[in-house]
Amino acid sequence: MKELINALWILVQVAIGYNLFLPLFLYILYLVKKYKTKRVEPVAEGDYGIIVTAYEQVTAVPEAVNSLLKLNHHNFLIYIVADKCDVSSLKFDDERVIILRPEETLASNTRSHFYAINRFRRPHNRLTIIDSDNLTDPEYLNELDKFFAEGFEAVQGVREAKNLNTTYARLDAARDIYYHFYDGKVLFNIGSSATLAGSGMAFTTQLYRECLEYLDVTGAGFDKVLQHAILSKNKRIAFAEKAIVYDEKTTQSEQLVKQRSRWINTWFKYFRLGFGLLVKGSWNQFVFGLILLRPPLFIFLLLSVIFMVANIWISITASLIWLAGFIAFVLGFAIALASSPTDKRIYQSLVNIPKFIFFQVLSLLKVRKANKYSVATTHYYHGDSKEEEVKE
Repeated sequence: MKELINALWILVQVAIGYNLFLPLFLYILYLVKKYKTKRVEPVAEGDYGIIVTAYEQVTAVPEAVNSLLKLNHHNFLIYIVADKCDVSSLKFDDERVIILRPEETLASNTRSHFYAINRFRRPHNRLTIIDSDNLTDPEYLNELDKFFAEGFEAVQGVREAKNLNTTYARLDAARDIYYHFYDGKVLFNIGSSATLAGSGMAFTTQLYRECLEYLDVTGAGFDKVLQHAILSKNKRIAFAEKAIVYDEKTTQSEQLVKQRSRWINTWFKYFRLGFGLLVKGSWNQFVFGLILLRPPLFIFLLLSVIFMVANIWISITASLIWLAGFIAFVLGFAIALASSPTDKRIYQSLVNIPKFIFFQVLSLLKVRKANKYSVATTHYYHGDSKEEEVKE
């Protein structure tokens, strides 16, 4: 029995501890093996159905749509799915903008997406999903086109921070930079796939239908189901680091707790999908399976601290290995920030990481109630946020 307990103790530590070393290991692979873009000239414009989803509030929709109308592209229509929204304030003169108001509340990302797809004005060969609080870079669709021209059927762009006005927003942006670097750029360049981020992503309409049309995914996490379906076909999700959307970051602690509760609930609900990919057989699927099994950052960091401290009385060698793991993780995090265009305010906010983790622990405690919260994150505009500005 003692030997069994020791074996389980070691196994649990390995299952958590490898996540500390994994980013640095992937980065080393990235330095050795970089994906080379194929030269496909000229790049033909795809025909895009741009789906903008809104739930309960449309405050940011006009700004998002005006941004989309400035795209340097000639072949797209914009479909606004205003679910459970008052659309009386939405007025657009451009015929490329179509407002869709479902008769019944959908309360689901995929239901909103297919509500739009089934009402496409023409058979768009590609679709891209944009949140109502996103702004898009003028070259967004042109950058996506480059990867579709190479033969990819799924592409994830970059969600950069639209606002850095509070400590929470800056730390949220730091987290995004870390994930964009390792789960996007690094994974794709070592021959695996970028993880999907919920918006700023594009697919061939045919692939999206094949993956989700016959599934009714409710609550948060449709992107987890979608990426698993794509990887199960052993298709790769490309990472387009110049296809940029600007995303509204969390500004209030309550907003942060509710959002993270949904995200943590999503991980517990779908992480098991990683096991199936591990045994599929391809490098693309194996690496992606490891990423799906990885717990949220704050969870494996807190568990790592607990294991390191516990081992002081059990095995000093093990404690030193945990310490080495923390050093490797911090180095990997620093590499991600240094390798990306990181605003100096983000660096200054890092001293508040413990406070950020504290609120995520609160999120974990509320994870069972996560699906009772709104399916969308409430955002605050025009001075509605009560968070204080961080003094520079």
